[in-house]
Amino acid sequence: MWISDRLAACFLLAATLASAQQSDSASEGRLKGLSLEQLGNIEVTTVSKGPVRVSQTAAAIYVITQEDIRRSGVRSLPEALRLAPGVDVAQIDSVKWAVGIRGFESRLSRAVLVLIDGRSVYSPLFHGVYWEVQDTLLEDVERIEVIRGPGGTIWGANAVNGVINIITKSAHDTKGTVVSMGGGSVEQGMANVRVGGGNDRGFDYRFYAKGTDEAPEFHRDNRPFDDWRRAQGGFRTDWEIDSRDSLTVQGDLYNGLAGESVRVTSLSPPGSRVADQNAQLSGGNILARWQRTFSAGSDIQIQGYYDRVNRLQANQAEYRNTFDVDFVHHLRLKGGQDFIYGAGVRESPASLPSVVPTYVFSPNQRIDQLYTAYAQDTIPLLTDKLSFRAGAKLLHSSFSGFDIEPSARLLWTPTASGTVWGAVTRAVRTPSDTEDTLQNTAFVSASPLTFSRTSGDGRFTAETLLGYELGYRSLISKTVSIDIATFYNRYNNLLSLEPRTPYTEVDDGTPVLIYPYINGNGVQGTTKGFEITPNWKPRDWWRLEASYSWLLMDMSTAASSLDTTTVSSLERSSPRHQGRIQSYFDIFRNLELSATWRYVSVVPFYLVSGYQTADVRFGWRPVQHVEFAITGQNLLQPHHAEFGGDPGLLVGIKRNVFASLTLRR
Repeated sequence: MWISDRLAACFLLAATLASAQQSDSASEGRLKGLSLEQLGNIEVTTVSKGPVRVSQTAAAIYVITQEDIRRSGVRSLPEALRLAPGVDVAQIDSVKWAVGIRGFESRLSRAVLVLIDGRSVYSPLFHGVYWEVQDTLLEDVERIEVIRGPGGTIWGANAVNGVINIITKSAHDTKGTVVSMGGGSVEQGMANVRVGGGNDRGFDYRFYAKGTDEAPEFHRDNRPFDDWRRAQGGFRTDWEIDSRDSLTVQGDLYNGLAGESVRVTSLSPPGSRVADQNAQLSGGNILARWQRTFSAGSDIQIQGYYDRVNRLQANQAEYRNTFDVDFVHHLRLKGGQDFIYGAGVRESPASLPSVVPTYVFSPNQRIDQLYTAYAQDTIPLLTDKLSFRAGAKLLHSSFSGFDIEPSARLLWTPTASGTVWGAVTRAVRTPSDTEDTLQNTAFVSASPLTFSRTSGDGRFTAETLLGYELGYRSLISKTVSIDIATFYNRYNNLLSLEPRTPYTEVDDGTPVLIYPYINGNGVQGTTKGFEITPNWKPRDWWRLEASYSWLLMDMSTAASSLDTTTVSSLERSSPRHQGRIQSYFDIFRNLELSATWRYVSVVPFYLVSGYQTADVRFGWRPVQHVEFAITGQNLLQPHHAEFGGDPGLLVGIKRNVFASLTLRR
């Protein structure tokens, strides 16, 4: 109660102080942000792989800007995603995050495609994203484009429920030196440095390095396993070769130890144990992208990257190399048509050695392959009023063979400030190594010694989505805008666990009972919901944004399925309601305040109660190139649980206070 009262007083004080600062002579101290009209005119590339204004996109897209990231005080990429409506973000412990879009929230962001500067970080091992190894300097992020809904026609397999595209700044925009350091109650220490420069011949560069040391979160059973530390460095170069050609080369290296709790199964008594130890995480990537412009609206782009993953945990290991090449040709046709086509090849050889005999990939050496080709055309039906976009992507994966992802989108602009759009899209999630080649034995009971054993039978097919969307966005006035999106999705062939006949086997003279399961495609169902995002900027020095998301999931098993557990876990593992209110103030010329309130409803499957919490950030710039900030996170409770996922009791996410100092030169 004390914290709630003080937080309310803080809001009131900030409003009073800000009101006192609204004279013309204080214009330098006003909120340094885009107007609502300018926000709507931000050009995004995720929807069509070409620049399109947000206000003219036939998709539920939200842009998280660099100013949003800085002023909100977030410390990681998953935290930044909380700023987008319709994105479910829950912290599991100090290391792990669960992220979903329009449901299906999970430890590995099931069926959400995540890109960093066009490089896919989706793992074919577990059909998801390891968020603890996706990082960059937040200072260097230009924007994060979040598409809610299927994006498979452009981006291909696994862009089922959404696409998250993290785009960093050009090296041309990061010249100079930035040093930041800080520490707090949970993130106990961090240090970042970035150096950038260039010449007068179009060549620019930057190098960066960062390190962090995180304390464990709250554990009722006094098992603080989730402390971790991580270091990362990288570079980017941008070269404007001539008036038509440009080349970008960039790369990253990282290394870390991440504390985790893992249940390790053994066929001999006692059957299982919980191992609290560090996962060893390291890897790196390098990307090159060449672009040639032929004329206005006509260009080609060729991109290739190599990515290396090293991951060693108490029960599994993965050593993977990924090679990817992508070609895109964008051109203008007669009649104002905007046509784009392309193709891509991805080869991902992996070594998956056994760490324990109850968690085995067979074969443990394999090459995952994905080949794609697509085309998309935007046709103006009425100039500046009505346009139609249709496209399809053909893909072939080493898991499930050929599949197709078509889409059709209609954009209507009845007024200069209002847009209505609708879409029908089919998307697929290809099988992963886990569903295809993993045999996982899990402990059930000690008397008699009983285990479950889940494996693939080589017949698991791609999961499919047929999605229907309708949206409206409008700049109601110079100070008020609104964005509304609704959706209805039908899913088929979702993962199910199909029981087989139990049997007994003998291990070292000890009889054990085995309940076998096969990975099947026996779950189907629908999701529906909406997201609404109003935005109000009553003064130059004050901006308010809110969002509310509602979701209803209705899953069932197919007539041929004997699964009895998956439906409940899918329906009950994502919150039905989410809300957010964010306020940005400039109090004085060099003092700013940001405050965020969040509400998340109950997550029944993990026994997580609904909660509300708040973050507050004060930023002070005593001189031009120096910034000092104090951020308080999760201020309304000492700790609260957000998600399940580890053996043992739920982990409480602590209240965190963090101070940082940033020097720019």
